[in-house]
Amino acid sequence: MTLPLHEVHAALGARFTEVNGFETVAHYGNPTAEHAALRSSAGILDLGARGRFCLTGADRVRLLHGQVTNDIAALAPLRGCYAAFVSNKGRMQSDAFIYALPNELLVDVEPGLTAMLLQRLDHYIVADDVQCVDVTPYYGLLSIQGPRAAAVLTRLHLGIELPEANLAVAHLTDPTLGELYVTRNARTGSVGFDLFIPLDVQAMVLDKLVAAAREEAGSLAGSEALELARLEAGIPRFGLDIDESNLAPEAGIESRAISYSKGCYIGQETIARIRTYGQVAKALRGLRLPDDLATLPLRGDKLVLNDREVGYVTSAARSEAARGVIALGYVRRECNAPGTALTLRTAAGEFPVTLVPLPFA
Repeated sequence: MTLPLHEVHAALGARFTEVNGFETVAHYGNPTAEHAALRSSAGILDLGARGRFCLTGADRVRLLHGQVTNDIAALAPLRGCYAAFVSNKGRMQSDAFIYALPNELLVDVEPGLTAMLLQRLDHYIVADDVQCVDVTPYYGLLSIQGPRAAAVLTRLHLGIELPEANLAVAHLTDPTLGELYVTRNARTGSVGFDLFIPLDVQAMVLDKLVAAAREEAGSLAGSEALELARLEAGIPRFGLDIDESNLAPEAGIESRAISYSKGCYIGQETIARIRTYGQVAKALRGLRLPDDLATLPLRGDKLVLNDREVGYVTSAARSEAARGVIALGYVRRECNAPGTALTLRTAAGEFPVTLVPLPFA
């Protein structure tokens, strides 16, 4: 699936890649500089590859509340939360940002998951007043991430007060831009805002954002820079650090994605039992690797202790900000305390690994 703004990005020097069959910008020629913008000023990203769908109807809250791990019924208007869709055995199927808009619930997920999630929701709609609509053909998603993100948005003079709370929403109806939503979402652990924008004005808004970012010493940024920044922040990504084999409580998202007081939902029994009777067998941890490691480990490379396999790597990168090679990975609970020394086993050989607290930088 090609980005709606493909030609615009191509004219700006973009190099493209795909995630689950959906096109995204990898970089604009200098991912190192783009990453620097994300960390020190502001980076403008086109996240149009991500899935976006809405639930409307009088029963929308009740339906979605019974489908995800967080408390949808408790959401105030123009507020959001982070949550997970899990199987009836507590295994991850998707993570999601969910926003309570005036007349609908907006759900933002990783690329390629919309069809599966809509099918799942439709399965549970019997006599409910709920309609589930894929809104990606109508709304784009641009993001401003970095410590100067608020200053960049202020330069657009949108006439709205930027949301201050995490995952809060500001709503604007503009004669030129149409209906626009700004959400506060720090995708790199710093400051960040997402803009859900009608597709027919998205190119114009992107142009204004890029100009405003340059006034703040920022720039466009692609997925390579975003991936490094979110890894430095210790933020796991579904499809890479989290997949269908993982229980939600072991995926490093428990504190922000799971409500233990909301009542019943699909997978709730398993997740509650884990909390009541014991810890998960493994958990996501930060890993520090040798600075001079010639080849980064691959997803699935094993972690061993005393010649016994105790975990595996999910993602890794070289980070100047973190002063070395960093990774995320799952490690068994009996040996996953910070400071624990393990061995990384790869096709290139064996290397020392130390568990460290998150975030890295």
